[in-house]
Amino acid sequence: MSEHKIETVRVHLVTVPTRTVHSHGSGDVGAIRSVLLELVTDTGLTGWGEASPWPVFTGTVEANAAAMHGYFAPYLRGRDPVQVEVLMNAVEKILVGHHEAKAALECALLDLTGQICGLSIAELVGGRHREAIPLSFSVANPDFGKDLEDIAAMWADGVRLFKLKTGFAGHSFDLMRLEKLRAVYGDEIDLRIDYNQGLPAFDAIRHVRDLEPFRPTFVEQPVKRHEREALAAITRSVDVPIMADESVFDPREALLGAQMRLSDVFSLKIMKSAGIRRALEVAAIARAAGIEVYGGCMFETSIAHAAGAQLMAAVPDLRLGCEFYMSTYYAADDIAQDPFPVKGGLVHVPNGPGLGVRPDAEKLARYRSDLLI
Repeated sequence: MSEHKIETVRVHLVTVPTRTVHSHGSGDVGAIRSVLLELVTDTGLTGWGEASPWPVFTGTVEANAAAMHGYFAPYLRGRDPVQVEVLMNAVEKILVGHHEAKAALECALLDLTGQICGLSIAELVGGRHREAIPLSFSVANPDFGKDLEDIAAMWADGVRLFKLKTGFAGHSFDLMRLEKLRAVYGDEIDLRIDYNQGLPAFDAIRHVRDLEPFRPTFVEQPVKRHEREALAAITRSVDVPIMADESVFDPREALLGAQMRLSDVFSLKIMKSAGIRRALEVAAIARAAGIEVYGGCMFETSIAHAAGAQLMAAVPDLRLGCEFYMSTYYAADDIAQDPFPVKGGLVHVPNGPGLGVRPDAEKLARYRSDLLI
């Protein structure tokens, strides 16, 4: 037990503008809409977490804000923040689902605990296996000419991993982009593909096989979340590694995915798994089954990016990098006090106790659309 008690719970709904629209097989995104959870103790400490839902994927901003304000806050006031598992277990009984809200709560609790103990979140959940992670950028602008300009700028910054969002503008458009990028950057560029569930299952294998001459590192989630038998059949039928994202949310689904040999890679996301510790359980199941993992993200500010970086620092085996690029290369502004630490094509894991990142009060006020207390 600690001497600290949660006194105040604030829920900030924010909308951060982006530089352009990103298109995906499951829809377009033109802004970062998130919910920031602020926990303040009676000793003056503040912990932060972020829920970053996507309505076509995990949930809505409104539902997650209501979960935090209406269900979590009454229970949390007066509680000891270092009792993370006790509090998270109680929240599971209070409210079903709402994984992103639970991820934000766990992050804020771990942030407070880290400040109390003088340890980073990665150290709290097992240790820092690495200080930096290769960064992947998602190529998703329907204007490919603009994407080529952005890729060239990021290439100069040292970024070498690029994931093409496919399935939103036709197969020939996807093949054209792959051919162009291989022609310009040769074998130095590490290309990945993400359909975001955008292919019909009946001819997905044919489409994926067409991509193989361009030597992608993996093809992500070609079919819909529930079409797991089809995803397993694709994995068995093609040479390129297949990654499951929408089809694997939490440890239970990871166990099913391992039993089915659903894919060769799992995408780890704290928003899917309801937090860092559950995502580590997904990673452990994957490791036991010989399945690789990758650091995925939603449409996030640097608060959630920092949580993702802490997660990926704690994963023992990580070969495929992460995609925490939003606050650096996609958002029109960032809400953190300091720029998210991306340099030389690498995400540098934030240092310091807890999360290692704090929102800037003025920017938070600028982009906040609502505040629930």
